[in-house]
Amino acid sequence: MNSADIDRIIEMAWEDRTPFDAIMRQFLLTEQDVIELMRKEMKLSSFKMWRKRVQGRSTKHMAQNVDHRFKCSRQRNITGNKISKRK
Repeated sequence: MNSADIDRIIEMAWEDRTPFDAIMRQFLLTEQDVIELMRKEMKLSSFKMWRKRVQGRSTKHMAQNVDHRFKCSRQRNITGNKISKRK
């Protein structure tokens, strides 16, 4: 794994809305593998802060996440997949 991949995995792990399943699909790393990578690559204080933040967070685990895709409350629905006409 190159340094760009490691940086991307760490970035994805820090993101609240990126589940471990997405990291698994993209990099073939289990949650435990990500934890070990974070422990190895980060300062101890940063790792502890990340673990405290992630532990029990439903958005990091697809099985616990009710809404599997984030959608802004201000985002409009597209009906019939048609582009609305401007007046």
